[in-house]
Amino acid sequence: MRVLRDGPAAATEADYRERVRDLCARWREEGRYRPRSDAWLRSFDPGFSRELGALGLIGVSWPRAYGGGGATYRVRLAVTEELLRAGAPVAAHWTADRQVGPVVLRYGSDRLRAELLPRITAGEVVCAIGMSEPDAGSDLASVRTSARPAEGGWLLNGRKTWTSHAHHATHLYVLARTSRGERRHQGLSEFVVDTATPGIEVTPIVDMTGEHHFNEVALTDVFVPAHGLLGEPGNGWRQVTEQLSLERGGPERVLSTYPLVVEILARASGGPADPATAARIGELTARLAALRRLCRTVADALDRGEVPVQEAATLKYLGNRFEQDTVDLARDLGFSDGPLYRPTLLAAPAFALRGGAADLLLDLISRQEGSHD
Repeated sequence: MRVLRDGPAAATEADYRERVRDLCARWREEGRYRPRSDAWLRSFDPGFSRELGALGLIGVSWPRAYGGGGATYRVRLAVTEELLRAGAPVAAHWTADRQVGPVVLRYGSDRLRAELLPRITAGEVVCAIGMSEPDAGSDLASVRTSARPAEGGWLLNGRKTWTSHAHHATHLYVLARTSRGERRHQGLSEFVVDTATPGIEVTPIVDMTGEHHFNEVALTDVFVPAHGLLGEPGNGWRQVTEQLSLERGGPERVLSTYPLVVEILARASGGPADPATAARIGELTARLAALRRLCRTVADALDRGEVPVQEAATLKYLGNRFEQDTVDLARDLGFSDGPLYRPTLLAAPAFALRGGAADLLLDLISRQEGSHD
């Protein structure tokens, strides 16, 4: 299988889709994974991520100097769509590829880029996001975790919660308060922390499916060297707003339930449906097409160097509605005995919360660019 690291001139979007499909098909045929909903969060296999990295399928939109593919965000969208369609075990690298790596590219020091990015593209790095806190969920301006200057760097103290895969993570992104200003949004800064650093304690949170991917993370005098700071101290609010566009604007906000959509369509194709059911299935597929188009709009904006805050919030809001409606339709069609339905149903309550609750998203959508400073 050809490694795709020669940039868009040498490899087309279709080439990338074909390579992902071939890899996923081989892994399924070998019995190495079963497709599942919410795979980008719940299906964790470091071996799969390392094989993706070896094939040049992680960091495809990053510069080749850091092991990336030098391609576009549109090409990256093709890769991520295919992985989600296949319900592949991508959780080990997903956050690093989607979110932490691009932020390091934009705001990280030369040293941090050189240390971290090639390892991410190789599928060797697992990143966890330390934003939410016990008293600060979607309201990130209420973050209390502190970072105070120390010789050669910073000392972090605080608690983070709902930190997916922190128990596996090699690196932890942390949003912390470095100073206090007149406004709550002022004085926030972003850090990348090596989880081998003393002072980090991870406590598991088991969800209603019985699975463990959430965690609470306690930080006690955790030292972060100066080059672990992202951007300028106090600029964290603007930077995190940009970062959340990456988190909210991808196809995982639409395709988390795609394996269940496939099951719905397969069962519907087995015979005529009543007009009401046929109309619901038709509406669902039409919405899927529209949401995929919105994903491309976000990707194109990123390729132009823009920060599509409102477009990403819109995608996340509408995508969550789509995913929940998929679960509801599957239930009404009598899928309760299917292997995909129950785990998808139990995961569904989190769809509307992760990445920002609905009221926060609607507030972002209604605002003009820049009015949140």
